[in-house]
Amino acid sequence: MDRRHAAERILKLRKEIDHHRYLYHVLNRSEISDEALDSLKHELVALEDEFPELVTADSPSQRVAGAVLKGFKKIRHGAAMLSLGDVFSSRELAEWESRIKKLLSRGEELDYFSELKIDGFAISLVYENGVLKSASTRGDGKVGEDVTENIKTIESVPLAIGFRDGMEQDREIRALASLYPRAVRAVKNLGRTVEIRGEVYMAKHTFDALNREQEKRGLPLFANPRNIAAGSVRQLDSKITASRRLDFLAYDIVTNLGQRTHEEEHIIAKLLGFRTDPHAKQCHDLSDVEAFWKHIFSIRDKLPFLIDGVVVQVNENAIFDKLGVVGKAPRGAVAFKFPGREATTIVEDIQVQVGRTGVLTPVAHLRPVDVGGVTVSRATLHNMDEIERLDVRAGDTVIIQRAGDVIPDVVRVLKNLRLKGLKPFHMPRVFCGEPVVRPKGEVLHKILHPDRCALVRRERFYHFVSKNAFDIQGLGPKIVDRLIDEGLVEDPADIFSLEEGDIAPLERFAEKSAENLIRSIREKKKIELPRFLFALGILHVGEETAIDLAGHFGTLEKIRAASESELSSVPNIGGVVAQSLFEWFRKKENEAFLKKLKDSGVHPKEAKVSRKPKKFAGFTFVLTGALRAMTRDEAKRRIRELGGDISGSVSRKTSVVVAGEDPGSKLDDAKRLGVKVASEKEFLSMIGE
Repeated sequence: MDRRHAAERILKLRKEIDHHRYLYHVLNRSEISDEALDSLKHELVALEDEFPELVTADSPSQRVAGAVLKGFKKIRHGAAMLSLGDVFSSRELAEWESRIKKLLSRGEELDYFSELKIDGFAISLVYENGVLKSASTRGDGKVGEDVTENIKTIESVPLAIGFRDGMEQDREIRALASLYPRAVRAVKNLGRTVEIRGEVYMAKHTFDALNREQEKRGLPLFANPRNIAAGSVRQLDSKITASRRLDFLAYDIVTNLGQRTHEEEHIIAKLLGFRTDPHAKQCHDLSDVEAFWKHIFSIRDKLPFLIDGVVVQVNENAIFDKLGVVGKAPRGAVAFKFPGREATTIVEDIQVQVGRTGVLTPVAHLRPVDVGGVTVSRATLHNMDEIERLDVRAGDTVIIQRAGDVIPDVVRVLKNLRLKGLKPFHMPRVFCGEPVVRPKGEVLHKILHPDRCALVRRERFYHFVSKNAFDIQGLGPKIVDRLIDEGLVEDPADIFSLEEGDIAPLERFAEKSAENLIRSIREKKKIELPRFLFALGILHVGEETAIDLAGHFGTLEKIRAASESELSSVPNIGGVVAQSLFEWFRKKENEAFLKKLKDSGVHPKEAKVSRKPKKFAGFTFVLTGALRAMTRDEAKRRIRELGGDISGSVSRKTSVVVAGEDPGSKLDDAKRLGVKVASEKEFLSMIGE
């Protein structure tokens, strides 16, 4: 990017960042996530680093933002409440260390103290003679809001601090006293004024319960725990704050009580009666820091509160103070952020891809960006209605979101960053040589004659051999493409006639791998009926519908012979699905395909038919943790075969939570809601394994 374009981009980024900061800090609301805002800030800092002559004093990278809300008395902080700089990779963390090492005197060594970065709301507590005198928000870093009455309602904030009678009789206190004698002396000899800083937050289970109550009352749901924690602290009526059941965790002692390290500050805070981070630990070097970061990242979803990274701070207070402040942040501490589940990037192009049913899906091709630890270069745009709703165009700056292993979504277009002249996207009128139509009342565009499209036929082939269908090991899309391109197969039935000699001569196909592939193919000639039905790719027939059909009819022949009314009488199968099935089995090309499979030796196994109510009928299961005896997909299939439903989250309507090894927060939800929890052994007994 040249200087002129960089200057334009920097100006737009500054305006956009300031807009969202004003919304959050002044108006107490937000339009985008913190992660998306972090992504914009990171891009701004990178551009300013590349073009330092473009840095100005009013840039968001150079100051602590946020004005004091009206309605609260103002409190001036004795020491500025600064925010932290961010790093997003091991390389950036090493660069931070390199910068601060240059400021050390000869002989000075660094070690660190690492703790969780709770996604909450920073608060300063001032105690006079051991009694809470004031509590204030960060505000603009110099002047905050007096929220004392609200903070007093938080149970985890002590109203009085100091050395209490009988403390030394406690086993844990005695252990701490032997390890940290200075900390105990500090608690015994508190000065007149003590300032403690920490984070107000809302626990996940409290947030979930609050939203369930909102839903019952027909009120809007809250967006996230951090926003509601901030809003609750700023309530003019402290009764509302009290009803929100907030928590407080201390992480900093501003007052000099004789502590020499940040680690000692945590110990002092704990002795004074504050909740502190139980995971926090001393790290001797960056390799220790990275190991700590990786561990916390792996357990983040099991924690009772939201976190967005790890705070890394120079442990020695004398060195920390000597390093001073640069811009908005202390040099001696940094937030080592987790990969965001949201990020900003630029749409480089919008292209259309076709699925096995002929449905066209617009896909955004993106400038590669890290989201949740994965490099993302594509995101689905779903359909034309969604494109028009977002008004997304090639060249736009967008926010993309990735949850779990699903394909990322574009969730917002930052139109303030849009360049002039970007043209709206339109669906093609012709695709794969066939007319494109949008049936009345539907949101999806389709090819009029999908059977004539070679791309559709390939997608159907990929589906046929996929994991939840025939699941042929070693036969993925790339191998399928090679077999088609070499003229060895035309449709999935042809793979069952292949011999080792057909594929061994192919480039990079060793004799052993050819032998293994042919063995995998032959093993699948006998296949469960639900898998076979799902593999056919019939419109509206997913895995669960295939299980229902197999359980009702028992054989492929009976399904083929069934009338439309007989099909629609199957539980969970309505008229639309029945019509799709009936028509599919009566098309000549499909009859020929089924005959070809049969002639190749493919025989779906007969399924057990039961007219009695299924064992798990009416039951909803949630799976959490790893199972030893089977994969999660296999467990889901067994539950469905027995008539049960699967859910991804725990609610009062959940029947059973199956807890495998290393379960997540779903187990906590089950215990809190009183939902039955089954171990893997109990689950296997339930399904008759």
